[in-house]
Amino acid sequence: MAVVKRPGARDLIDVVLDAGSFESLDDGTEESVVTGRGVMRGRPVAVLVSEFAFQAGSIGEVAATRITNAVRRATAERLPILASTASGGTRMQEGAPAFVEMVRISRALMDHRAAGLPYLVHLRHPTTGGVYASWGSLGHLTVAEPGALIGFLGPKVFEALNGESFPAGVQTAENLAAHGVIDGVVESAELPVLLDRALGVLVDPATAPALPRRTGETNATDGWSSVLRTRRPGRAGVRDLLRYGATCTVRLTEPDASVIVALTRLDGQPCVLVGQDRSQSTLLGPVALRQARRGMRLAQELGLPLVTVIDTPGAELSPAAEEAGIAGEIAQCIATMTTLTVPTVSVLLGQGTGGGALALLPATVVIAAEHAWLAPLPPEGASAILYGDVTHAAELASAQRITATALRETGTVHHIVPERDDDTPESLALAVAAECATHLTAR
Repeated sequence: MAVVKRPGARDLIDVVLDAGSFESLDDGTEESVVTGRGVMRGRPVAVLVSEFAFQAGSIGEVAATRITNAVRRATAERLPILASTASGGTRMQEGAPAFVEMVRISRALMDHRAAGLPYLVHLRHPTTGGVYASWGSLGHLTVAEPGALIGFLGPKVFEALNGESFPAGVQTAENLAAHGVIDGVVESAELPVLLDRALGVLVDPATAPALPRRTGETNATDGWSSVLRTRRPGRAGVRDLLRYGATCTVRLTEPDASVIVALTRLDGQPCVLVGQDRSQSTLLGPVALRQARRGMRLAQELGLPLVTVIDTPGAELSPAAEEAGIAGEIAQCIATMTTLTVPTVSVLLGQGTGGGALALLPATVVIAAEHAWLAPLPPEGASAILYGDVTHAAELASAQRITATALRETGTVHHIVPERDDDTPESLALAVAAECATHLTAR
């Protein structure tokens, strides 16, 4: 790996915080971590920043106490914490006493999170050992700088212990992002933009909705016509909802691209959005459902409303999915959603097939686009079970009461967004965003 000049703690603080706003919380003694508070684009924050130039950023008892005290103070003052690590781990010269300090740091951070306060982490080169396995891995949002070595066991230690080199490319920021371990790779110079967006959702108050709410009568629709309409290539999906109806969007890790998890503001209302992405044309597997559940837990912990977007041909049916516990993952999503105490809004946007749809359905308020539908199987699958062929799909689409209007009659859907024949992805997305914002504001 090429040697690259990395920013020190003070350099990074100057990049991230508003000019002249940093106030140190340290006693003046030089150490491997700098702590303090300041202002990030007008928002008060606390900061924890490793100084790799001091004993490779290693954490001893004094540094650990500095971190713990800063976290406790941030919790008492209800400040979000911005952390940036660059460390070889705990300080070997101090042995076990330094090692167990990672527990104390972690406990303080979990108390901070339990108070509903954001903890955002930026991993710099290198971040390894006990630092990575404690305060480097506890963020609500975690990104790393390009090319950074990020790993539990340093490659030199691995080679010394095992007599062989650690495989190249595994412990890199880019590889960890690709595997969903971290949320992204971000240049230090780009951190202010990312943090501004994230804090815009996590800290800034809601604003009054600005989009006009679409009103009008909705009539009973033919089930099969709705099924065909939602399968059209140009129909609005969750990406359109984020593109046209949202701001301050920060997407989290997506090892399975069929589900999007994002911090965002829908028509000015901060929320966590979990959406099934129709553009992937894939069935939902266990990994996608675990991603969805991460978003649910994130909303609960941060006290943000949760918006789920249903638009899926169904859950994955395969030997691999069965062995990975697909049914249990569906059940866990349902159980999590039904026990959340934050406001929840579910949007039935297009196809709503099987357990994959049911996993994101049980919200306090359920909104449906006029031609969206919900069924235990696609109509072709229901036909195959009942008749041994798929020729009765259209008939069953009507008989099974799967349409938005039928679902409203049975109480599953609470509000329907009228659709228009001339709807574009943008116009339907804006109408759905406006309806979501109305119910988020009301709560």
